[in-house]
Amino acid sequence: MSGWPGLFGALGFVALTFGLLSVLLLALGAPTDLAWIAANIVIGIVLIVVWLISGLDALRERLATGEARRIERFGTSAIGQAVLAVAILGMLGFLAARHPVRFDWSEAGVHSLSEQTREVLAGLEGDVEVVALYPPLDAQPVRELLDRYAYQSPRFQVEFADPNARPDLVERYGIAPEKLQSGLVRLSLGGETVELEEPDEAKLTNALVKLTRTGTKKVYFLQGHNERPVQGEGADGKEGLGRAAEALRNENYRWEALLLATKQDVPDDADVVVVAGATRPFLPEEHAALQRYLERGGSLLVLIDPRAKTDLGQALTRWGVELGEDVVVDRVQGMFGQAMTPFAGEYGPHPITEGLREVTLFHVARSVRPAADGAARFTEIVRTSEHSWGERDLEALFSQGVAELGPDDLRGPVPVAVAGSLDGEPGEAEEEATAEAERPGARLVVFGDSDFASNQLLEAYRNRDLFVNSVNWLLGDVEAISIRPATSRASRLQLSTDQFSRIRYLSLFVLPEAIAIAGVVAWWSRRRAPGR
Repeated sequence: MSGWPGLFGALGFVALTFGLLSVLLLALGAPTDLAWIAANIVIGIVLIVVWLISGLDALRERLATGEARRIERFGTSAIGQAVLAVAILGMLGFLAARHPVRFDWSEAGVHSLSEQTREVLAGLEGDVEVVALYPPLDAQPVRELLDRYAYQSPRFQVEFADPNARPDLVERYGIAPEKLQSGLVRLSLGGETVELEEPDEAKLTNALVKLTRTGTKKVYFLQGHNERPVQGEGADGKEGLGRAAEALRNENYRWEALLLATKQDVPDDADVVVVAGATRPFLPEEHAALQRYLERGGSLLVLIDPRAKTDLGQALTRWGVELGEDVVVDRVQGMFGQAMTPFAGEYGPHPITEGLREVTLFHVARSVRPAADGAARFTEIVRTSEHSWGERDLEALFSQGVAELGPDDLRGPVPVAVAGSLDGEPGEAEEEATAEAERPGARLVVFGDSDFASNQLLEAYRNRDLFVNSVNWLLGDVEAISIRPATSRASRLQLSTDQFSRIRYLSLFVLPEAIAIAGVVAWWSRRRAPGR
């Protein structure tokens, strides 16, 4: 049977084998093409039937000779090995489907969920119903993202639906047709609902935070002393705090600008007051209002730059924080050689910085330290490198651009931020900072720079996490302190759904089958060669 019937039979077995393997993959849930399966099975059966009919006489002759026994012996062995291999592959596929394991070997872990997302999913106390309304051709990128969440938590229950095929869902949820142009993800928990267009990990995790966090806390940004604008003109400029305010909104915190001079006291609903970049003195009544706010257990975040012409430093000294009359200089770890734009990568033991592993970036910062004789307990939470120092000759620095480490300067590492509470005894252990965050009492976080939270630098490195974690801790939301989703640093090839489908079928089906067919043709050619 070395003629054409033999070739037809071998090719028929190849086509039928790949068709049956495709059926197995389909049963295990892998995406396959029904047309491809049908074509392989039909072609395989036809070729095998042609082989059997055309080679029936030759088969009888060979069975009557001793060659039949040899073919039976080796053929049985080959068939047994093939059956065993298919069984092993099927078992591996079954185990992979029942017990999936994911690996992410990318440099920045961009294909894995962030620590914050994993903590939010682990804390789910109810089932989150997720409905993704996408046409089949547009669903793959969203499916990959949602599958990561569903893999991490069984309470994250995902259903995909084509809005064109399921108009009943669109009508039931009352979704406007214009929202479905680019697809929509709808999350529901306990009667609350959040709808997302163009979802990514940050949006999904923020939506989960909104659904799971009970109550809304209020953050006030102080205005009236030339602070950085948080709303109105300049808020979206590079010096503004528009992005910082939006980051708090994503954490389900409400915020509002506060002109304290128009109030007798800080509003009762103020959970945190932020003073960001003030450069003018406060009125005596405003000092008194802030003092009363802290006395009743308030929380204050102060971002104060070098040479700021404000008298807030006197109040900070009274509360136990010492502002340095200096500017941090770092010629080794300054961004692009800018000595007054230092990186900080040394963090003290505190919930705000517990999860930080990467650097944060500051610009024209001053030193901030706990006062030596302060009655409050503070921790230095951020320090610049050991190559830095606090330059105290500001006249020479700003007028002549000269900075040299002298005997009066503060040697590095230089602390640029402290955090603590205004109650407690001085000298108590720093490792009690976590317990300190969970009990009532006035809390204070002070940074010697406001640029790090500006629109220009907020998204640089881990600045956003440092700012939001500080507010989390001041609010007592220790469980919300974490590292937000990382920005991808990997180079990725963007493919459309059609392109991805073509590559998938080429690699999983077409190329392997083409190799098998080439092998059959080579075997058949050798069998027909003279002398064989």
